[in-house]
Amino acid sequence: MSVIPNSVHARDIASVVHPQTNLAKHREVGPMVITGGEGSRIFDDSGKDYIESVAGLWCASLGFQQERLAKVAYEQMRTLGYYHSYRHRSNEPNVDLAEKLLSIAPVPMSKVLFQCSGSEANDTAIKLIWYYHNAIGKPEKRKIIARSMGYHGSTAAAVSLSGKPDMHADFGLPFEPFRHTEFPHYYRRHQEGESEEAFSTRMAKALEALILEEGPETVGGFFAEPVMGAGGAVIPPATYFEKIQAVLKKYEILFVADEVICGFGRTGEMWGSTTYDLKPDMISSAKALSAAMQPISALMINEKVYQAMLAQSGKLGPFAHGYTYAGHPVASAVALEVIKIYEEMDVVGRVKALSPTFMAALEAHADHPLIGDIRGTGLICGIELMRDGPGRVPFEAELKVSERFQENALKNGLIPRAVGDRLVFAPPLIITEPEIAEMSDRFGRALDDTWAEIR
Repeated sequence: MSVIPNSVHARDIASVVHPQTNLAKHREVGPMVITGGEGSRIFDDSGKDYIESVAGLWCASLGFQQERLAKVAYEQMRTLGYYHSYRHRSNEPNVDLAEKLLSIAPVPMSKVLFQCSGSEANDTAIKLIWYYHNAIGKPEKRKIIARSMGYHGSTAAAVSLSGKPDMHADFGLPFEPFRHTEFPHYYRRHQEGESEEAFSTRMAKALEALILEEGPETVGGFFAEPVMGAGGAVIPPATYFEKIQAVLKKYEILFVADEVICGFGRTGEMWGSTTYDLKPDMISSAKALSAAMQPISALMINEKVYQAMLAQSGKLGPFAHGYTYAGHPVASAVALEVIKIYEEMDVVGRVKALSPTFMAALEAHADHPLIGDIRGTGLICGIELMRDGPGRVPFEAELKVSERFQENALKNGLIPRAVGDRLVFAPPLIITEPEIAEMSDRFGRALDDTWAEIR
């Protein structure tokens, strides 16, 4: 691609480092410049439209422009555009949002800590696991277990918690206290003849074996996403969380549910914890909390954790943790309005009603020679690209099938998300049935174009 001097493309290459981007390739191809959005579609600087099949980064639940939220942000900026929440300071939107979150929590929660991103929410939860165990006289319980291919953020601690080796490479990570248990991907990892329930039993036994190997007295916490998002929209197999939670309870290990992707209707309930009957001690949320219109996250903690924090404050004085923009009045006001919109549109009912149409549109491609497996819930679905689906034989790496697919998807006006040779769909929650049909059509054309290249 030739880059026009002084264009946005050229200026971008000269000045911006893009996350999760091949930096060498970017110097050659430059950026796709997005100029606007409408509903579930975005537009580039040539005017071409694309259906956004993963809501940006799982977050644009109400689409890519919202006049109502712009007005809320504007009005809040006119009265109080910023203040912090350190040293007893507060603001009304912050309090209102905390009360609202506690009222809709999937299990009883006591207090809310605000941050600016899901990474920061999970980073805070990590610190609180250590803080809690110091408070109850068990400082040796420092190890925290997450899952291979799980994703919990990009801060140094949260990415150490994440089980994605590509995000550790040459960063000097993960940090020592973090451990990783099995990737519960039934389709790829089950043994011949093994049912989902038997697979889940094996996953729970593997977790318990890891805890015993490390020493239960040293393990303080466990993190899990209800549906593994950046791991490929991996749906938990039957009885998985029932068996995992029994192990955590047995060894008195705090459980953090990472609802950054799953919260606010994505799985067909307000929380993924409700969908899969999770009983966490802490819940992290972000992304759809503000429909991506403001950088905000919330960590909810139960009374047990809060009482330990109170005890520590009595001993140490101030709770020595926080962020400059935590509880930002504009972000809180926008997030509160987003939750009002969810209630008005009955987001849970809407997702439940749309889910069969969404899944049927994707399952219509189940017999395509590129596809091996399709599984989803609510408005999230993971699709395997496989040379032999029933035999679970993958394509040869040198074919770069997912890379070819992504290029063909863009040509056909579809913004895809690939995790290895697994495709993820998680469109905005406002997507319509006609847009789902168009998404499916563009998906099919991208599959056909890819198959034509490699067959």
